[in-house]
Amino acid sequence: MAKGAGKVTAKYRVNRFWSIILALVVIYAIVKWLIPAVSRWMTDLPFPLTVPGELIKIYMILAVVAMFLLVTFSQRNFDEFMYPVRKFLRAEYGWIPRAVVLTLISLLIGYIAYDAALPTKETPISLRIQHPSSNFPKKFEDLKNPMTDPPEAEVQAFIEQARENDVALIEQVAIDVERWLEENPDGHMLSFLPTAPVKKFLAELEGGEVSMAVAKAALVEKNLFEGRALYAMNCRACHGDSVSGDGPMADGFKLRPINFTDNGTIETIVEGYTFWRVMNGGPGLPVEATPWDSAMPEWKLSLTEEERWKIIAAEYDLAEKTPRIPEGH
Repeated sequence: MAKGAGKVTAKYRVNRFWSIILALVVIYAIVKWLIPAVSRWMTDLPFPLTVPGELIKIYMILAVVAMFLLVTFSQRNFDEFMYPVRKFLRAEYGWIPRAVVLTLISLLIGYIAYDAALPTKETPISLRIQHPSSNFPKKFEDLKNPMTDPPEAEVQAFIEQARENDVALIEQVAIDVERWLEENPDGHMLSFLPTAPVKKFLAELEGGEVSMAVAKAALVEKNLFEGRALYAMNCRACHGDSVSGDGPMADGFKLRPINFTDNGTIETIVEGYTFWRVMNGGPGLPVEATPWDSAMPEWKLSLTEEERWKIIAAEYDLAEKTPRIPEGH
């Protein structure tokens, strides 16, 4: 009786190769469709709780590893698994089925490679908020950039420094200016900046009478020069030389750095928001920014307030944009 039962079992036993293929298909079906269906029934929700694609991939990799261990556990298992494969490769099932299957496998591999390399556009899980501001402090809204509109006392101090040929510069550019002065000992230190406002200021300085308007324009030029240098040191790698978000590191971020030349970016926000945004970087963004977290660091940790304002002035200048005027003005 036992002997007969053994014959029946052997007769209907599925080959190791096909049992493993069937097991992988069943596992995939359970994770892909059965679990979401059961979750919908258990939670009584109007939609299924789908398993994330990356998690499905992990499950299937683990399943393949388990099947590999089963097949290679013994020579008998391996031979049984390879038996239909060898028959297929030798065309014992016919050369037409072999040609069709090999062609389909080749096309499948080609499609997978093509699909992996093809750029795709995916709809985000939520709409991107260009300028998240739910935690933007109200006190920042009316801030004006002191580097583009310096007060009279600062302009007067700048004039006195220029007369002494000892204009204060940020340390990041001071060394380069000192080297320039060594090569041009007879020139004024501001001559390294050959812009029209500076040339006009130096001409008036040499004549003995300097207007506040001309001096202010020259001071703004000096601030912009320092801002461009700071931008190149801290921001260029991501935002690029042209401030278009095309720096050498831009492609390394899931969310590309912002393009300042776009009409929908820094021109649509007040300077106070720009300052707050640069100050706090990505970590300071509110909750609604989470799907599109920025990689920008908290510049308040490494740049002074003056340096941040100078960078912002340079960004607007390089992008040829002007900030939005606060509603109360």
